[in-house]
Amino acid sequence: MREQEMAETQLILKIAKIFDEAKSSNAAHRRKLKELSVIRSNSPSLHQFSVAFTRTLTPLFQILKRTASMERVVRFVSAFASARDPNDALASDEFLEDFLNFLLVGAKAANKAVRFRACQIISEIILRLPDDSEVSNELWDEVIELMNFRVVDKVPLIRTLAVRALSRFVNDSENSDILDIFLEVLPLEQNSEVRKTIVLSLPPSNTTSQVIIDCTKDVSESVRKAAYCVIANKFPLQSLSIKQRTIILQRGLADRSSAVSKECLKLMTDQWLAKCCNGDPVELLKYLDVETYESVGESVMESLLRAGLVKLHKGESIQQYILPASTNERSEGDLTGYSTSIQLIEPEASLYWRTVCKYLQMEAQAKGSDAAAAMGTEASIYAAEASDNNDLLDRILPETVSNYIALVKAHIDAGANYHFASRQLLLLGEMLDFSDATIRKIASSFVQDLLHRPLEYEVDDEGNKVVIGDGINLGGDKDWAIAVARLARKVHSATSEFEEVILGVVKEVARPCRERTADFIQWMHSLAVTGLLLENAKSFHWAVEPTELLQSLLLPGAKHVHLDVQRVAARCLGLFGLLENKPSEELIKQLRISYVKGPSAISTVACKALFDLGMWHGPQEVDRAMEQNCLSQLQEDNMASSPMNFSDTDGDLNMKLVDLLYAGFATNNWGRALENDDNESVQAVLGEGFAKILLLSEKYASIPASFHPLLLCKMIILYFSNESKDLQRLKQCLSVFFEHYASLSANHKKCLSMAFIPVMRSMWPGIEANSGGSSFMVSNMRKRAVQASRFMLQMMQAPLYAKGTGVEDDNDCKGSPHIIDGSALPSVECGEEGLAIRIATEVVRFQARKTSAEKSYVVALCRILASLHFCLAEPVQVKIMRRLLSRVCECVVGEKDLVKELRQMADHLKGLDKHPDQDLLEDEVKLIFGKLDIEFNLDVDGSTAVAQTPAPCSTRPSRLRRRVRREEVSSDEENSPASVKTVVPTIPGTIGPRSQRASKTAAMTKITASKAVRIEEDSDEDEDEDEDVTSEDSHESDEVIN
Repeated sequence: MREQEMAETQLILKIAKIFDEAKSSNAAHRRKLKELSVIRSNSPSLHQFSVAFTRTLTPLFQILKRTASMERVVRFVSAFASARDPNDALASDEFLEDFLNFLLVGAKAANKAVRFRACQIISEIILRLPDDSEVSNELWDEVIELMNFRVVDKVPLIRTLAVRALSRFVNDSENSDILDIFLEVLPLEQNSEVRKTIVLSLPPSNTTSQVIIDCTKDVSESVRKAAYCVIANKFPLQSLSIKQRTIILQRGLADRSSAVSKECLKLMTDQWLAKCCNGDPVELLKYLDVETYESVGESVMESLLRAGLVKLHKGESIQQYILPASTNERSEGDLTGYSTSIQLIEPEASLYWRTVCKYLQMEAQAKGSDAAAAMGTEASIYAAEASDNNDLLDRILPETVSNYIALVKAHIDAGANYHFASRQLLLLGEMLDFSDATIRKIASSFVQDLLHRPLEYEVDDEGNKVVIGDGINLGGDKDWAIAVARLARKVHSATSEFEEVILGVVKEVARPCRERTADFIQWMHSLAVTGLLLENAKSFHWAVEPTELLQSLLLPGAKHVHLDVQRVAARCLGLFGLLENKPSEELIKQLRISYVKGPSAISTVACKALFDLGMWHGPQEVDRAMEQNCLSQLQEDNMASSPMNFSDTDGDLNMKLVDLLYAGFATNNWGRALENDDNESVQAVLGEGFAKILLLSEKYASIPASFHPLLLCKMIILYFSNESKDLQRLKQCLSVFFEHYASLSANHKKCLSMAFIPVMRSMWPGIEANSGGSSFMVSNMRKRAVQASRFMLQMMQAPLYAKGTGVEDDNDCKGSPHIIDGSALPSVECGEEGLAIRIATEVVRFQARKTSAEKSYVVALCRILASLHFCLAEPVQVKIMRRLLSRVCECVVGEKDLVKELRQMADHLKGLDKHPDQDLLEDEVKLIFGKLDIEFNLDVDGSTAVAQTPAPCSTRPSRLRRRVRREEVSSDEENSPASVKTVVPTIPGTIGPRSQRASKTAAMTKITASKAVRIEEDSDEDEDEDEDVTSEDSHESDEVIN
C-alpha cells in the first residue's frame, strides 16, 4: 500500500513538472506532450494515471483570473486530452472519456471558478478533437446536455464557453435543438461577448441569415463586426435576397464605427466584387436593384471610388453609347434620326457613369482649391492632379451637347423601362459647359421640351384616365423634377433667367386652364410646372404680376372638381405664400377651407402649407391676413375644451391659425392619406408641426404660454396611441423631439410638469368619462398610460443642456449638447418638487370611496410619486409635501409595498426639513399653489406623520375559507391563551407576524391536543360586487405597474 502511494506521488510530481514547464512557454508544448504520453504509456494502469493527472490539475480549478501562464496550461491539457496517440489509440480514447467525466463534475459545481475552468477545458477539447476519436454516444449526449444548460449560466464568461463548445455540434441534424437554443437566447442576451460568440457560431441557412443581418444593427461594435465577418465567410452573394444585400451595405457603409465600415467594405470588395462579380462594379450594381435602392448604389460607388477600386479602361466612356457620326450623318443641332445611332444604357451603367463623373468633378474642384491655397511645388502637384481629373471627365462625357441631348432623348422615348437611366443622364448635364450661345440655345430648346412634356397616364377598365406617378411633381416623380430643375438652372444661369423661362412655360401650359378648356391632366401638368417654379424661385421679381398667377391658376385649381387637382393646387398655394412678403387673405382663406373641408389627402397638404406659412411669417401675421385679432380661444383654464366640428364650418370662422390647427386633433374623420405620401395623415402632420413650434417656442411669442402644455399633452397621447403605430415618420419625429425637448429649457420642464396630470387623466380608462371596453382593452390602456407616465418622469429627471454648446461627431454633424451641472436651484414649477406636489394633490382628491378605475389610477400616480426626488427643495415645499404625503398614504393604505416606499420618501423629507417646529403659513402655501396653478385647500395645521403600519383596506372582515371547531375542550384548554389563538380568526392586514416563541407554542398545542379537530367548510359571506371589481382591478394594476 505504501509503495502504491509512493508511486502515485512520484507520478504526480512528474506530471506537475511537465505542467510547470508547459506553463512557461508555448514552444515546449509539442515536446512535453510526447513526454506526458510516454508517462501515460508507462503507468501501471490508465486509471492510476487519470487519477494522478486530475489531482495535479485540481489547483487550476480554484483560479478564476485568466493569466497567460494559466491559459497556456489549459491549452496544453486540452491538446493532450484531444490528441490521439497512434501507438495506443485505445488508451487515448479511454483517458479522454475519464477526463471528460471528471470535467462534467466540475461543470456542475456551484463554485463559478470551478465551472469556468471545466467549461473552458471542455470547449477547448471539443474544438481540438479529431474526427476519428472514439467517444461513447452517451457521454457526448451528457456533455451536450450540460453545455446547453450552461448557455444560460449567470456568469457571462461561462455562457461564452458553453456556446463555443456547442458550436461544433450546431450543424448536426441530430442536435437541431442547439440551433434553437442559440436563436432563442440571442435576442435576450445582455453581454456583447456572448452575443458575438453566438453569431460566430451560427451556421449558414435561411433561418439564420435574417438573424445575422439583424445583428448588423447591434449596439455593440464587436457584434456588428462579427456579423459582417460571418456574412462574408458563410453567405455567398447569390444566396441573399436583394433586400438583404441592400440592408447589409446600407448599414455597414454608414456605420458610425470605422472598424465596422471597414469590415463591410472588405466584405463588399473581397467577397462580392472580386469573387462574384469579377471586379466589375456595374455587375455588382446589378445585384442591388439600383432603380429601387438608388441611395445604396450611390454609397457603394462612393466607397469603391474612395478606395481606388474603380479602374477606367482605355476607351470606356459615355461616348461609346453614341455611334460615330458616319453611321447617321447630321450636322450640329440636327437631331433627326438620332434614335438609330444611340445604344441604350442599362440602369446600373447609367448610375455608374453618373457617380464616376460626379466624383471626378469633386476631386478636380478639391485639388484646384488646394492648389490655390498652396505654393511652389505643392501647388503644381495639386494643379496637375486637378487637370488630370478634368481631362478624364472630358473624355468620359459626350463630345458635344448635341450628342448629350440625343442620348437623353433616346432614353426618354424608350419608355418607362429607361426612366431611371434618363434621370441619371439628366443629372450629368450639370457637368457640361453651356457658356456658348449656340449650345445654350440648343440646350434651352431641350429644357423647354422637358417642361412641356405632359404627365403620363393610363386608362382603366371603366375608361377613366389614371395619372402615373405622384401626380404632384413634374413627370410624376420628385427626383425627375429635381433633375429637370437643376439642368434648367445650369442652362439658364443668368440672374432671373431661370424664373423667366419657367414662367413662360407656365403661361403656355396654363392657357387652356384659364380658358376653362383643359382636362384634369392638363390642370395637373400646369400646376406641376408652377410648383417647380415656386419651389426653386427665390423671390417674386418676375415680369408677370404674381397676383395674376394666383387668381387665374392657383385659386381656381384649389376649387376644381377633381381631387387630384385640388391637392396639387393646395401645395402650390403653400409655396406661393412662402414667397409673399405678407400672406394674402384669399390664399389663407382657401387653405383653411381645404384643411377643414377637404378629404384626407387634400387636408394633409393644406395642413402642411398652413404650418409652413405660420412658421415662416409667424402665426400672428397669418392671422392678420384674415383680420383675426381676437384672443386665442385656447386659454389656460380651457384645457378640456369641446372639439370643434369641422363639418359645421367653412374654414373662415373667427379662430386663430394655431387654434384651427389644434382643433384637428379632435377630429376623427380624417381617414388615411394616399400610399404615395408615405402613409401620412393629418394627425401625423399636426404632430410634426406642433413639435417644431414647441421646440422653437421662444420665436413664437404670439402663441400664449398656457397653450404649450395643452399641445404637449396631445402630442404625448398621440405618441402612445394605437393610431400612430403605423406612422413611422411621426414616431421617428416625436422620438427625436421628446429626447431633446425637456433638456433644452427650464420652461419646457414647466410645460411638461403641467401636462403630466392631463395626460394621465386622458389616457387612463374610467377617468374623465374615458370608455374602457373589455377587460383586455382596459388592461392595454392602463399599460400605455403607465408607460407614458414613466416616459414623462424620465424627461423630467433629464438634466438641462448647457446654452449654445454642441458636440460634433465623426461626420461633422452636430450631436447632443453638453449637460449642465444641474446644481442650480430650479423653480418649483420647473422641477420634480412641483410635479410631486401636483401628483399628491391629484391623489388626495380621490380620498372618498373610489371606483376600480380610480383606485388603479391613484396607485399608478403614487408609484410615480415615490420615484421623484427632493434634493434642493425650499423649506416651504418640503413642509407642504410632508402634509400632503400623510394624506396620500391614507388613499393607498392597502398597498403595503407602496406605503413602504412613500414612508421612505416621508423620512427623506423629514431629514430635509431644517425647521420642523416652524409653522406653515397659509400665505406661503397659496404662493406655491399659485405658481403651480393648483386650486387646493391644504390644512396647514394638519399632521405630517405617516402611519407605520398600514390599516386594512376595508372595515369588513376578510372571507374565511375554513373554520376550526373544537369537539370537546377541557376547562384548562378553554382558559389557555393558545387555545384562544387557534379559534379566533386572523384578519389579514390587522395583525403583524407573530413571534417565533408564539409560533412554537401554537404548534405544540396542536400536537398535544387530546381530541380530534373537525374542519368544515364555512359558507361564503356575501360581498359587494363593486368591491370585488375593485380588488381584482387593483391586482391587475399592480401587475401593470410592476
